[in-house]
Amino acid sequence: MAEFMDVHHGMKDITSEKLREAHNADLAIEGEEGVHFKQAWADPETGTVYCLSEGPSADAIRRVHERAGHPADEIHPVPITA
Repeated sequence: MAEFMDVHHGMKDITSEKLREAHNADLAIEGEEGVHFKQAWADPETGTVYCLSEGPSADAIRRVHERAGHPADEIHPVPITA
């Protein structure tokens, strides 16, 4: 399965609790698209959130985030890791 890193902008003042809620919303429906969200990180100062996931396509990742209420601004394939 392919890995993806997606980016959300404009989530200013996000807290650990709000990040966990958003991540849990993804986890609740990820299986419907054959996706698995591995981890999420956030910078409250810039409002930037990053999510690492596995899935069949960037479109599947996009659909889960949209349905969970926080569409991704960018989705990047991660074909190589170290």
